[in-house]
Amino acid sequence: MSLSGGTTSAIGKGKDMGKVVRTVRETPAEYYDRRGVLGDIEEAPVEFALEEELRQQILQGRRGRRLQNLSIKLDPAQIQALRKIATTKSIPYQTLIRQWLAEGIRKELHLTAK
Repeated sequence: MSLSGGTTSAIGKGKDMGKVVRTVRETPAEYYDRRGVLGDIEEAPVEFALEEELRQQILQGRRGRRLQNLSIKLDPAQIQALRKIATTKSIPYQTLIRQWLAEGIRKELHLTAK
């Protein structure tokens, strides 16, 4: 095939001859959409340690009450359910949430009394 300058195109003729290499940039989202994430996930245990004094305070329930505000978005149905459950337990719903979070933290970190 002749081109306007009288030269012959090398595309498709022979190894590496006339190849045009283009770098395609993609976002991480595009990369994982194309490739998937399962190959990058490691199922190794995560080590997490608390200072022994803090651990004992949590286990014995004598941790000082230094509460800090936290904003979280929840589905309105979840909020309604939380309030109903808290009412049946005769406690404020935010207290119920804190109790559930504390239980979950103890469970996930395998914190048990020695």
